[in-house]
Amino acid sequence: MPSLFVDGDFVIGGIFSIHYYTRSEQNTYTRQPLQLQCAGRINFRHLRFARAMEFTIHEINNRTDLLPGITLGYQIHDSCAEVLMAVKVAFQFANGMEPFYNDTDSCSKSAAAAVPALVGETSSTPSMSMTRMLGLFGIPQVSPYATCACLSDKRQYPAFFRTIPSDHHQAAALAKVVKHFGWTWIGAVRSDTDYGNYGMASFLKAAQEEGICVEYSESYYRTQPHSKLERVANVIRRSTARVIVAFVHEGELRLLLEELTRQPPPPLQWIGSEAWIIDPGILRFNMCAGAIGFGIPRSVIPGLREFLLDLSPAQALKSPLLTEFWESSFSCSLTGSSEGARECDGSEDIRALQNPYTDTSQLRITNLVYKATYAIAHAIHGVICNDTQCDKSAKFTPWQIFHQLKRVNFTTKNDFPVSFDSKSDPVAVYELINWQLKKEGGLDFVTVGHYDSSRPRGQEFTISRPISWMGGQTMVPRSVCSESCPPGTRKAVQKGKPVCCYDCIPCAEGEISNMTDSLNCVRCPPELWPNTQQDACIPKLVEFLSWDDSLSIILTAFSITGAFAAVCVAVVFYKHRMSPIVRANNSELSFLLLFSLTLCFLCSLTFIGRPSEWSCMLRHTAFGITFVLCISCVLGKTIVVLMAFRATLPGSNIMKWFGPPQQRLSVLTFTLIQVLICVLWLTTSPPLPFKNFRQYKERIILECGLGSAIGFWAVLGYIGFLALLCFILAFLARKLPDNFNEAKFITFSMLIFCAVWVTFIPAYASSPGKFTVAVEIFAILGSSFGLFTCIFAPKFFIIMFRPQQNTKKHLLGKVPTKSL
Repeated sequence: MPSLFVDGDFVIGGIFSIHYYTRSEQNTYTRQPLQLQCAGRINFRHLRFARAMEFTIHEINNRTDLLPGITLGYQIHDSCAEVLMAVKVAFQFANGMEPFYNDTDSCSKSAAAAVPALVGETSSTPSMSMTRMLGLFGIPQVSPYATCACLSDKRQYPAFFRTIPSDHHQAAALAKVVKHFGWTWIGAVRSDTDYGNYGMASFLKAAQEEGICVEYSESYYRTQPHSKLERVANVIRRSTARVIVAFVHEGELRLLLEELTRQPPPPLQWIGSEAWIIDPGILRFNMCAGAIGFGIPRSVIPGLREFLLDLSPAQALKSPLLTEFWESSFSCSLTGSSEGARECDGSEDIRALQNPYTDTSQLRITNLVYKATYAIAHAIHGVICNDTQCDKSAKFTPWQIFHQLKRVNFTTKNDFPVSFDSKSDPVAVYELINWQLKKEGGLDFVTVGHYDSSRPRGQEFTISRPISWMGGQTMVPRSVCSESCPPGTRKAVQKGKPVCCYDCIPCAEGEISNMTDSLNCVRCPPELWPNTQQDACIPKLVEFLSWDDSLSIILTAFSITGAFAAVCVAVVFYKHRMSPIVRANNSELSFLLLFSLTLCFLCSLTFIGRPSEWSCMLRHTAFGITFVLCISCVLGKTIVVLMAFRATLPGSNIMKWFGPPQQRLSVLTFTLIQVLICVLWLTTSPPLPFKNFRQYKERIILECGLGSAIGFWAVLGYIGFLALLCFILAFLARKLPDNFNEAKFITFSMLIFCAVWVTFIPAYASSPGKFTVAVEIFAILGSSFGLFTCIFAPKFFIIMFRPQQNTKKHLLGKVPTKSL
């Protein structure tokens, strides 16, 4: 028989989990089939849901705008939270007969017809079994509390509707909350039911998309062995995650919290599903202080409290369910059948009761029952009523109610919209509930935010009030497997662990990361280099031989000193230009040689300073041309020495072929060849400044590129060829008779010149950075000083300090002198 029943023109079915357990009975003598009976303590909260359906139908019957002239009845059953009992009730709803055997051999059939629709069930697993069977008859089922996302599958459950959002939305909302507060390392527990398993699966999928890692995921059901519960509790105690997401029914959570209380774990931040986050019965566990989760929006239903409290002992006796409620609430017996209990004497005051039945301060699921009942009433209205009146004799099938339910769209008297989408689900609207400590002690529900799936993407979730965290803390707790990697490092996942467990690896040389928790390091552009922290690229130090460099100052001093010495010697030679030692070997070539040596000293200065297009072209061409001019003069002087002694032989007129005009022409010819080489070099591929990134990683070498390597080595090769030729000729003339044989000094000067430049080649190739240019300057100055010292120092010494040797006789060897 129904737990609550009132007849009417049309009877709506209802089923709620008012008890949590069942017992089986069998007639020992007749061996009749097992009879399922509800057992255990009555659930006052779910009784309130059932009576809210009664209240809603009474309210509808008193309205003139909805089903005018029609009286709705109800037939409310208790499923005992068991699938078998729910299926039993579903059969009764479908065929209108009591599905059990009586003491006779025949079946008893009531006159009741199949219900057009029903409200319930309040759990997902029984709802799945019921709607599979009811869907065959097209009987729509509108659940106020079955949240499993699987029930949105219209191929399996076509006749299922609900006024509570699917767990698909709740799972996504919970994942956004976890991500919002920076928790990347969490634990998870669930009821081992369709509700818990499907809900947790949806959450884990959403959490993975948000980059959240789960340390453990455990399940438990209240009928499983206690050892399973202990194992789950021990996993939680050993966990390093400080945040735990619980997708559980209040029954399983209550057992788990009682087990954890025996040996409390470190403080945990609980994240709850709607099944327990708004359950007042869990508030007694202070371990859950600071818990947050999404609950159905709180509501007020005018007149409901008065209806619930309008219950007398006489009225309670009309229903076995209300009789049990009365006796359980006041610990007395209305029927006198309870052994050892006092009889109820009428002094009991239901208004003085403080239990979930009378508590209407948190009407959340109750409002969904209210909406579900109204949805069925509107569907019936749409089938049997026109604009002004309804036909109570109208015949219709449950399929008509099913199709009409898809189109309902209205607002209840307490301003809550009711409609269904293509999956027969409502718009997902939640309140973010926080369990906060009250001033007088204990915990209370506080709404701190909202979630509305109809808002634009990214704006569904809002927080409107401060949140109290675990233990009453005001700071957001941390729950991470690994601390964030600072800029300058990258994340490397630890082998065999989730992606949230990682090591922070410093970026490799030349790479940076400028974000926290960077997955990869980025290489700096060629002209930039990481700073010390490796979190930013900064310009590389540009290196060249600058004027303020100590080495540049020393080289500049030597260069100017050499040029000044050459000018001084030229002045002295000019002053004594008529003396024999100056006139002895073509004074014109001597002055030209001094001029070219001055240019050689000064051209080294073009190698100092920041390279530019003009300086790069000037330094190499000036060096090549001035050195060829210098060697040409030395070569000319060497040839003069050889020719002079050849001319002393009888019958020789060779000097007329190598007189001063020919000497000038030879110098000009040799120099023009070098000028031609330089012009070809500059026009084809000139030396230009370029940034050398290869030699050093952390700095740029700004240097002059050779342009054409052939041109560069052609210039050097030509200089080397003239120097070698000059050395050979001077070597041949070294033993010619003369007190002042200049060929000896030319030989020494060429030997020094060649030694310097032969040494220059490997030193130039191996010198790093700016020292490459310094080596080139050293070679220029070294060879210039070698030529200047060997050729002009003896003559300068005689002119200034041995004037008695500056005579024609001495030079011709007629007066003995000491060897210099």
